[in-house]
This record gives sequence, structure tokens and C-alpha cells, in this order.
Amino acid sequence: MIFDVTGPPLRMHPMVVGYEPIIEAVSVLGGDPATFLLEPVTAAAVVHEDGWVLLDSGFNVGVVRDPEARGRHYNYDGYTALVPPGDPLADQLAALGLGWDTLRGVAISHIHVDHTGGLRHVPPGVPVAFQRAEYAFGAALTPDQARACVVIPGDFLREGLDIALLDGDTPLAPGIVALDTAGHTPGHQSFQVALPSRTVVLACDAADLRRNIDEQVACGTTMRPEDGPAAARAVARLRALDRTPGVEVWPGHDPDWAAWRDPAVS
Repeated sequence: MIFDVTGPPLRMHPMVVGYEPIIEAVSVLGGDPATFLLEPVTAAAVVHEDGWVLLDSGFNVGVVRDPEARGRHYNYDGYTALVPPGDPLADQLAALGLGWDTLRGVAISHIHVDHTGGLRHVPPGVPVAFQRAEYAFGAALTPDQARACVVIPGDFLREGLDIALLDGDTPLAPGIVALDTAGHTPGHQSFQVALPSRTVVLACDAADLRRNIDEQVACGTTMRPEDGPAAARAVARLRALDRTPGVEVWPGHDPDWAAWRDPAVS
């Protein structure tokens, strides 16, 4: 196991930590480029008896709110990040009574800016899990490439992070497994969480919308053109998991997926 917790998950707290206007064609291959969706940016805290695990982490709100920093990393003509007042991730975790001192691990689905920003809160010594292919790709980006890919390398390359590199499907903690769903990005991973009453698979950006799963259609973009077939395999895997009794797959950015608004799932 990568994270130092014992016993199965007790509950999971879904969180919406921001929003982004996205054209349908980005989230659905063959979607309408004239239709805009206001998509939630999501994360989850999985609580064990002796600590908790963070899955994805939202935006770096300091970058979003600083015009100069924002301009260095992404262009509003191509991408807009929307965050509520305060720090949506930290504020929700505080309201749940989850302190950074009891955080036992973090897993990041992929390196896009809406998933890595909360790593600024992670204390030293807490493992942060990426797929090896994802981390290597991100570490090799030039500043211009990072901006084009909507990536802030400083989120995940900063000193003080204890990076754990994974190769394919990997148990992270009792009841939590990282699933290889590469395609949207070179080392994208989804997360399977075995809760007391059900098993939830967080698709993350391997399936933005429920439509991706129901129709087995990949998201409309990949970070590398050659990864289209991998993205199709990933969404096929998620559809098969969703058809397994007792398993439900949650799309990562669906504005109509009500489960992301539940305060706790067990």
C-alpha cells in the first residue's frame, strides 16, 4: 500500500471546488462546438479510521486570482477557471473537520490545472501519487508546452512534495485502487473506492460526462494526438465497470451528476 491508513474506507466526501465553461466538443468526441457547459471541478476526501486520503485537488486559487500569474499559465481566450470566494478545497475540508495533520496521502488523476492546484497545501512527508508516465510527461514540458497543455508544473514539481510514482493499476490504501485510464493524458488514472454500501469509481477526466459512460464515447480532447485509441479503451473500461453489480462510475465534470453535491457517501 502507498498510503499509511488501516481498515477500509468509512465514507467519502465529494467536493465541488470550482467551475469551468467548456464546449461540449471538449468533453464528448463529436460533441457540439457551439454548446457550452458550466462544468464542476471535483475532488473527494476518503475517510479511514486513522486518517484520510485526498483524490484530486482543484485549482491553485492564488494563480487564478492573480492576473499576471494567470497570464503566464493560461489564456482566457482558450480556458477560464472559476472559483468561489475563499479557498474552496481548504474551506470544505475544514468544515468537514479534516485537518492537514491527519492527511495520509494524495492521488492526482492527471496534471491539468484543475486537478493539481491544491497540492500547495500538502505537508512534507505525505505521499502524492501519480502514474509514472504522467509525471514524466509533465516534468519534461517546456514553459510554452505547459501553457498550451493548460498545466502548471510548479504545482507538482515543487520541492517538499513526496512523489510516489505508479505503474498501472495500484492499490493505494485499503479499499482505494488507482486505475490506469490513460488517454486523455499520457498517464491519466481514475480511482476505485470500496465504501460500506457500494463501490464508487471516480472516472475523473477519462469520462467528463455521464454521456461518455452511457454511450461509451471518449472525451473530445487528448493531450497528445496519438492517444485517441487509449482514451477509447479507457472509457470502455469505465463502462464495463459501471455495468458491474454494486459499482457506480461517477463522471468527473458532469453538471447534472447530483452525487457530487452529496455531503457524504458511505
